[in-house]
Amino acid sequence: VEALLSARQGGLADAALEAELAGPSIDVTLSGRRPLPRGHRHPLTRAAEEITAIFARLGYEVASGPEVELDWYNFEALNIPADHPARDMQDTFYVDPSTLRAGRATGSVLLRTHTSPVQIRALLGENLTNTELPVYVVAPGRVYRTDELDATHTPVFHQIEGLAVDKGLTMAHLKGTLDHLAQALFGAAVTTRLRPAYFPFTEPSAEMDFQCWVCFGKDPACRTCGGTGWIEWGGCGMVNRNVLAACGVDADVYTGFAFGMGID
Repeated sequence: VEALLSARQGGLADAALEAELAGPSIDVTLSGRRPLPRGHRHPLTRAAEEITAIFARLGYEVASGPEVELDWYNFEALNIPADHPARDMQDTFYVDPSTLRAGRATGSVLLRTHTSPVQIRALLGENLTNTELPVYVVAPGRVYRTDELDATHTPVFHQIEGLAVDKGLTMAHLKGTLDHLAQALFGAAVTTRLRPAYFPFTEPSAEMDFQCWVCFGKDPACRTCGGTGWIEWGGCGMVNRNVLAACGVDADVYTGFAFGMGID
């Protein structure tokens, strides 16, 4: 009985296959009936484009630079001293560590730790269509640091920097520019503040915060702002005279401001 059943099942399978092969042919050259859905632009890309569009309307030029950078652009020209801990291997990805001398060599090749080298290249006229002063540029890009991956750190992240060098620029121009950016991104009701800070490449320097949009400073247990009522946005300040001098800009004639914040 089992042999008869198995033979009959095999015969039915063969008959089904013959019927399928004898049926209408399939034109494999026809296009698919349902086109594949198109993907969406990454939120980081959209955020960077939105910010650069805001500055483009203010007359800023978008500048870019290499992610594999020289020590001189990344540190030396930005007035970062030779003994600064950021120049050690535990903070910076060096492409060829064998070129280091005690961890600090101006000719070393590294993965840029911030987008500020783009500012140096802009002042030197290397990445702009207009190579003459004044300079107004904004520079989005990917940066690298030897941070352990956790909730607030990543070895690869994104920044956007701005630089303006012209005659008569002051901290008032800087604050007005950043307030305009904050209002364009978060609405006219956003509240910002500047806190004194230190950066080797700006003097005076400040950290910019905006008020927490969740608790508005009224909830000590707020997880968004940590109960402080403020969210740190980025650093800024007036360009240090040493940075201008390194790029051949007369600091007695021109002043400038710079700012940078993380997009992620």
